Amino acid sequence: MPHDMPEHRVEDEVLRELPPELGPNTVAILEGDAFMFTEATGDVPRGSIGGLVFADTRFLDCWRLTLNGSPLLVLESAPVKPYAAAFFLTNPDLPGLRANSVGVRRQRLVGRGVEETITLQCFSTKPAVVQLRLEVGADFADILEIKETVTDRSDKIARQHAADGSRLSFAYENGPFSATVKVLVEPAADRVEGDDLVWDLYLEPGEKWACELKIPCFHGPATHTYQTAREFQQVFDGDTEDPAHRWRAAAPTLTADYQVLRNLFEKSVDDLVALRIQTELNGQRMDFPAAGLPWFLSMFGRDSLTTAYQTVCFGPRLTRGALRTLATYQGDEVDDFRDEEPGKIIHEVRSGELTRLGIKPYDPYYGTADATPLWLIMLSEYWRWTLDDQLVQDLRDNVHAALRWIDEYGDRDGDGYVEYATRSPQGLGNQCWRDSWDGVQFHDGRIPVLPIATCEIQGYTYDAKLRIAELADGGGPLNDPALAQRLRAEAEELRARFNRDFWIEDRGGYYAIGLDGDKRKIDSMTSNMGHLLWSGIVPEDRAAIVARQLMSDEMFSGWGVRTVSTAERGYNPIGYHMGTVWPHDNSLIAHGLARYGYRQEANRIITAMLDAAQTSEFRLPEAFSGYEREFSRIPVRYPTACNPQAWASGAPLLFLRTMLGLDARDGRLVLDPALPEGYGRRILLAGTNAFGSRWDIELRDGLTDIRPTH
Repeated sequence: MPHDMPEHRVEDEVLRELPPELGPNTVAILEGDAFMFTEATGDVPRGSIGGLVFADTRFLDCWRLTLNGSPLLVLESAPVKPYAAAFFLTNPDLPGLRANSVGVRRQRLVGRGVEETITLQCFSTKPAVVQLRLEVGADFADILEIKETVTDRSDKIARQHAADGSRLSFAYENGPFSATVKVLVEPAADRVEGDDLVWDLYLEPGEKWACELKIPCFHGPATHTYQTAREFQQVFDGDTEDPAHRWRAAAPTLTADYQVLRNLFEKSVDDLVALRIQTELNGQRMDFPAAGLPWFLSMFGRDSLTTAYQTVCFGPRLTRGALRTLATYQGDEVDDFRDEEPGKIIHEVRSGELTRLGIKPYDPYYGTADATPLWLIMLSEYWRWTLDDQLVQDLRDNVHAALRWIDEYGDRDGDGYVEYATRSPQGLGNQCWRDSWDGVQFHDGRIPVLPIATCEIQGYTYDAKLRIAELADGGGPLNDPALAQRLRAEAEELRARFNRDFWIEDRGGYYAIGLDGDKRKIDSMTSNMGHLLWSGIVPEDRAAIVARQLMSDEMFSGWGVRTVSTAERGYNPIGYHMGTVWPHDNSLIAHGLARYGYRQEANRIITAMLDAAQTSEFRLPEAFSGYEREFSRIPVRYPTACNPQAWASGAPLLFLRTMLGLDARDGRLVLDPALPEGYGRRILLAGTNAFGSRWDIELRDGLTDIRPTH
């Protein structure tokens, strides 16, 4: 019963002052679960949120290059691959050295560490005498600390720097957790001052000088030799064949009259390639989407599954990898500290020190109530697009465990709804997609008591049961007609009960965001209503009301649908879940509107999102502010938003699918396009994946064509 649950209102989950952000035009490169996040110069200033992070541990928190004691100026810098970047720099005007006398190029490659080459060239008409200094720092911060307060570990960090300037070494150990980072230098520095490498250089006019640095990172003892995954110079001087390149080459290509759509599609696919993480399961390599850079470069249940849905028709590998990997971590016991229960799909996995020591519960953490029905939905969607009976059959036991979790553990009080409430002292108070401490509120701003049953989770559950019933029909891969009959009956009963208990007649009619622990309707108006359209739980006669509310001035900012209405007391245009606009949220809303025939409204959202993407180099961020479009000419960014974020990168792909009306039904592809005005007369999506084959999908002058790819 509700009052048996802890009175966890999450007021203790307060917002903290963030460390200084990096300067403008930051550069991030990533590979697997490693990334380096720097200023445009390639530097990581001490005390910032930047650094070199591998497996949730920051190995370098300072990496700063100076010439004669001064920072360098940026000429140009950018990633050249997802895992590599180049920085072109020069000197400012200095005593004895005129501006632009020395050109500096930094080339960097990230993997299980970093390789970097620094090249100097003298462009002065007379010799240049310069001191090049590389400031190095290692704090071994857990990634969970970086945005908040980093523990000072300096008294436990052992340094073993080579006197000849050829190596720096930092090692940290705390109980079962240990980590080491080395900086291997060629040619060796002239001297080491503290943790700094210093070269005293004399450069003749036109002379070049170069230094190579290798920075291997180790969790545990440093017992193996660092090896980069690629030949360094091939990355910068020519094409290189690698898994990312092959993955990208296998993705569909888009030709469209509307250039913005093409640019956004290409950027999204590139980011999704960059965000994929590979793991090995039973001897097989699996790809799954990490949630986002820099804070969530790890497996997340909800994020990975949503991204898999958005991208399934463009390539099933991410979906298959997410399904299998998450099934491996499916809960099998009751563990209050990790909010684990049998059959439950995880929220996230972490591997940093705080998790390894048992201070944080992320090994893995199960504090999400929506990932389990979303996993079932995704298994169904994957099957519809691939007809891969074998995968469904392989995961049969996981399906039954997930269904049992929904009915037994998810429904905590037997009222037929899936609720959430943490039992962990480190647990999330809100365990829906709005998982910030204040993400679910009453209209007057009060925080509801737990457990909470949010509306969209009931929609997911309804959809999941109908979809698994399809798989269980006679002749289906699960082949259990009795299960199919039971699930359909349960889904219809849930639909009727939900539309009775969650509907609010006030303000023109809308769905409550949820029911609290006392079964009171949590009466704020939110974007979660759009997820209900996506799941299909809304009756036809109420769909028009929901569509009108979503597109009202209070909900639609001009850039997208806000997370909450401006009429709510808790509305804040830069509140994480209380007024911002989220691309992934809008992609599901638009898809849901189209499902009910509201194509014009769906296209209005899509057009707004594409307009927003044009202001940020065709990349949609995790979230942006909910200010009215008339308030600013560009979307105001949300501070510390992940960029790229997997489900934001996946949103344009679902927008494209929504515009095309592209679906897989009963082993055939269906196309029902409705393009916004001004999007041109032709779209060709070549190499779409379905049913084990590739297909070209074309819309030209109002005519449609689906044909095998040649």
